[in-house]
Amino acid sequence: MTALKFDAKVSASAAEALEPHVRPLYDRPGARRLAIVEFAHTERIQPAPGSEKEPAVKVRITHLEIPNADQEGTIREAQRALYLQRTATGTLQEDGELELSEQTLRLTGGMLHAIEAARLKAGLAHWLTYIHRVVQGPDLTVSEMRHELDQVAAGLTTALRPARDNSSDDDA
Repeated sequence: MTALKFDAKVSASAAEALEPHVRPLYDRPGARRLAIVEFAHTERIQPAPGSEKEPAVKVRITHLEIPNADQEGTIREAQRALYLQRTATGTLQEDGELELSEQTLRLTGGMLHAIEAARLKAGLAHWLTYIHRVVQGPDLTVSEMRHELDQVAAGLTTALRPARDNSSDDDA
């Protein structure tokens, strides 16, 4: 696995953005600051073959902005949305529907767009894993490959157009 290492130096722009926060951080041990950060690749460490060292990439913070108190809520919402997208999981049911995990549903906060985005991400992750299994498996005939592609197409179609629960239609 490649290790990520941070260069201790930061760009002048990032240092300027950090400067007003240095003393308050010093004065309050355990204090935190939320930031939007950009970092750039500065060095690649490639060990010699047979070496027990692991490869690494070193990055330097090139741009950084820290939101004020009024902006922090919006940035935290963006952070939660990105975390949800990165970690969304679910279980594929026999009918092809994807049921989101309890953890993923909890992270959505009941927001419909977040639920749908998480459902789509989890569905795509399932079908990508399926495709990798097919590709890494034994050589397939043309008809077997068509069958596998049909399976993926049907699964993706279901992910894009989920079936409705008709039991609630009687109540309407």
